[in-house]
Amino acid sequence: MGKAKWIGAFFGLLSGGPLGALAGFVFGAIYDSMEGNGIDPMYGSYNGDNYGSIHDAFAGNRQTTEAGTRNGFLFALLTLAAYIIKADGRIMHSEMEVMRQFLRQNFGSEAVGDGEAILRQLFDKQRDTDQQQPGAYRQTIADCCGQLRMVLPESQRLQLLAFLVSIAKADGNLHQTETEALRDITRLLGLSDADLNSMMGLGSTSLDDAYKVLEVSPDATDEEVKRAYKEQVKRNHPDRVAQLGEDVRRAAEEKMKQINSARDIIYQARGIN
Repeated sequence: MGKAKWIGAFFGLLSGGPLGALAGFVFGAIYDSMEGNGIDPMYGSYNGDNYGSIHDAFAGNRQTTEAGTRNGFLFALLTLAAYIIKADGRIMHSEMEVMRQFLRQNFGSEAVGDGEAILRQLFDKQRDTDQQQPGAYRQTIADCCGQLRMVLPESQRLQLLAFLVSIAKADGNLHQTETEALRDITRLLGLSDADLNSMMGLGSTSLDDAYKVLEVSPDATDEEVKRAYKEQVKRNHPDRVAQLGEDVRRAAEEKMKQINSARDIIYQARGIN
């Protein structure tokens, strides 16, 4: 099998677009690196990590629309996360550790080595692209987001944004450049600043943040608050992302708990039963 030839089918709905082209570069570079070290990319190990799982997770033996959508979602997550991490022009050790912990907690220990290898290729691609033409990689990200906007339903794009926010916030030090990159990606995905503010407010015990989570004004009536909560439940219900896998669904369930917590904070402050 030639270098990264298996990529063509696995991407499902995302095949053939800018994300598929970027995946071709990334996985081709990984294959080149492994073959250059005398390693069988399909079954061998690389730096102690089992890269057979790359084939299992991304080439897969499950060439279905569902598997393709999930794999495309995971690659999109890594692509956008890499862009945000490098938004300030640096890649900090602490940021990479955050990514390792995020991948381990959300997708299992096997995802850590694979994800890190993919991230490093994405960092290199961004560096090389911007060296040739400063700022050009932002257009690559815009094209990828445009593809995601067309093929992923709103609920899946909201979950993607929730993951990106959790990564950006994980080290407790959200830089302005990261916030600006998040806002840029949010708009490119066809979501709103209110959606980003909602995701940023998740987990907070602040009443102001609770209103942001429900995307409703503090001046809203009780009925408007109730309608806003129901709308957020509808848009963020875990069943809407179930086809992306049980791990993504569990993350959506945790997000729903935080939305419910924001509702409870507002209801208690207003004396709503």
